[in-house]
Amino acid sequence: MLACLVERLVADNDTDSIPDPEKSVDIHGVLKDLNIEGSIDYGVTAISLGSTDFGGLYSEKPLAVIRPAGADDVVRVIRRALESPTLTVAARGNGHSINGQAMAHHGLVIDMKSMADNNRIDVNVNFMYVDVGGGALWSDVLKHCVLKYGLAPKSWTDYLDLTVGGTLSNAGVSGQTFRFGPQTSTVTELEVVTGTGEKIVSSNSQNSQLFFSVLGGLGQFGIITRARVLLQPAPDMVRWVRVVYSEFHEFSSDAELLITNPESFDYVEGFVFVNSDDPVNGWLSVPLDSNQTFDPTHLPKKIGPLLYCLEVALHYNKHEDPFIVNMMIEKLLGKLRYLKHFRYEIDLTYMNFLSRVDHVEEAARGSGIWSTPHPWLNMFVSKKDIDAFNRIVFQNILRNGINGPILTYPLLRSKATWMSNGLS
Repeated sequence: MLACLVERLVADNDTDSIPDPEKSVDIHGVLKDLNIEGSIDYGVTAISLGSTDFGGLYSEKPLAVIRPAGADDVVRVIRRALESPTLTVAARGNGHSINGQAMAHHGLVIDMKSMADNNRIDVNVNFMYVDVGGGALWSDVLKHCVLKYGLAPKSWTDYLDLTVGGTLSNAGVSGQTFRFGPQTSTVTELEVVTGTGEKIVSSNSQNSQLFFSVLGGLGQFGIITRARVLLQPAPDMVRWVRVVYSEFHEFSSDAELLITNPESFDYVEGFVFVNSDDPVNGWLSVPLDSNQTFDPTHLPKKIGPLLYCLEVALHYNKHEDPFIVNMMIEKLLGKLRYLKHFRYEIDLTYMNFLSRVDHVEEAARGSGIWSTPHPWLNMFVSKKDIDAFNRIVFQNILRNGINGPILTYPLLRSKATWMSNGLS
């Protein structure tokens, strides 16, 4: 994929020539005859709705927040903004961007969650797909598809209270990505409002350049107002397992073994944690149930400041023989080199497994951590560099933890289609 960064450098003596958008835009005048079916919030209401995001690193005051009723309202807003030389527009899903992308300094914020189209989650059981609005939450898509049809999208994110358009504008990576690719790989059609205010339907065969540009395009090529996502039968239950490693090369090699083996778990990811009793980053972050404990006396005597946890899950249905399920678990885990005293597992419904971050959010909101700044960095590291990355970054820079999660997602390059499709 070709990425382009354009930056305008302003000389010291040129700053006075740039108009102040707050002074130059009469926003009430600009929007008074916009004639949208949705609503518009100004002033204090707009600031409270659109001036922050989950990252908490930036705060920008919008002139107005648009609550569109559907894609046609988004078209009208974009076309109206084009008439102004200074008015900017930002699409906001659930506000989980971290660097201010969901905000517009003295501009317009489009609240995609407000679209009535989000309530129309249309499942086609014959062709196994769902049509869903770009502002719908994945958690709502899950409930609708699983509870009503016994179907589910193939690939997820760890946290589901994110909008469909938001994750598809990034990639959508989780423990299923090694098998199905990111969420962008499971999309067959998009409805997009472009920067010129055109509403265009795109797919692999129709307007394909726009289709592949928008998927993983960080919102720079258009606003996703509808997506068609592939479905598969949803399992009833999940066996969720965590195992601990003291050596990184064993941790990474076992992860690679699982994602390259045709017979494997349905979900594979992991995390790095501190070898201490730190309540956020330490031993207590590993057990899956309050009845489970982490006994550090069973750890090897000579280990570093960090430990590694491989997290896996196997899907099964209620009618399956528990003995067969247990045998499969033992067969898959038997190939791994984890510390045998540190294995944790629980059974839970598929819905509860996919919603597993909900209790973390509830606890974080209760403690106030949820509203603190969330600097976040995602990066892809090649296999040949991963040992050096562990030595320099994990074991050195992050040896004391970061007061938050350090997640790892083992991926296959062949599944990284959002990096290679459409553009070169």
